[in-house]
Parts: sequence; C-alpha cells; structure tokens
Amino acid sequence: MSKIGSNLTWHSNNLSRKERHASLGYTGATIWFTGLSGSGKSSIASATEKLIVTSGRPSYLLDGDNLRLGLNEDLNFSAKDRHENVRRVAEVARLFADAGLVALVPLISPYREDRENAREIHDQFGLRFFEVFVDTPIEVCEERDPKGLYKKARSGEIKGFTGIDDPYEMPNDPDLILTPENGLPEDGAKLVLQLLEMSV
Repeated sequence: MSKIGSNLTWHSNNLSRKERHASLGYTGATIWFTGLSGSGKSSIASATEKLIVTSGRPSYLLDGDNLRLGLNEDLNFSAKDRHENVRRVAEVARLFADAGLVALVPLISPYREDRENAREIHDQFGLRFFEVFVDTPIEVCEERDPKGLYKKARSGEIKGFTGIDDPYEMPNDPDLILTPENGLPEDGAKLVLQLLEMSV
C-alpha cells in the first residue's frame, strides 16, 4: 500500500447494498468478456446490454476503447499498463455492480492473472463476477479485422499486438464460453442472460 493509501479509510454509506438493490429490484453484477481483438466481445456485450435494459433492469457497457479515451488515456499497451488498465476497469465495474447495475466489460485483458485479480476485486466485496470467454480463432478474428489492427500488426506498424507478437492466455475455468458456432451476437447475449439469471 502506498503512503497515501495508508492514510485512507473506506467510507461506508448509510444506505446498505441490500437496501440499494432492493430499491431497484435487482442485484448488481459484472460480466467480463475476454477474447482476442475481433472476437466479437463488444458486439455480444452490446447485445447483452440491450437485452438487460429492455427487460427493465439497469446495465452499462464499459467499453475498453472508450475508457482508454478518458479514464485510461495515460496508459499504453505495455504489460505493466495493460495490468493497470484491467485493474482500473475492474474497480469501476465493481462500483457499478455495488450500485445495483450489471456492468458489462468487453476487454481483451490478455493475461490470466489480471482477470483473476478482477474477479478477486469483486469477491472481496461479495459481488457477483462472471468471466465470459469469447473463443474465436485468430484466423477468424484476422479475417474480420474490423479496426484494421491485424493488418497493421502484420506489417510491423503496431508492436506488442495480442495474438501476433504478444500472448493471449486463455481462461482456465470461465463461467461461459462462446464461439462463432453460437450464432449472432444476439444469440450469445441470450446465453449470457441465462448465466446471469441462473446465479440469482
């Protein structure tokens, strides 16, 4: 703990989590989508958000690119900064889940230890956390290449790109695995929603 952190004390609200969630009628959670760039994480997460919100429940999509344009704009793609990126996003997602929302996090998060730490951040506060592995082969991701990043990585324009010259560590025991065989993003979203509802 830093010197600053040692002088801080967690401030508990007068309103309990049980009371807060009861006012919404739902329990918060974080659903963490991991997989290669172009795997379909963001599309499935977006479809999941729509399903949850249209059913009358509060949810919010914490998109990795959006966060790097603001909260994490000071971070690059080194291993150290990737670790910090995941840590910050996990802390934000935890606050959303504590507030009673379903936080949806589509983040490559290539290192297994970082994703396990994200789960631990939630476990420490008794909050639900689900890891969804969007298991799309790199050949398919590279064929899709929605942002043109694989092309840039292959040409050497981008260094340290996950799946090309930086590793992706597959989850050991994800709560759900989705593959292209599961169909459209909306089909995957229905499976994610089932996972969420089964855990209540």
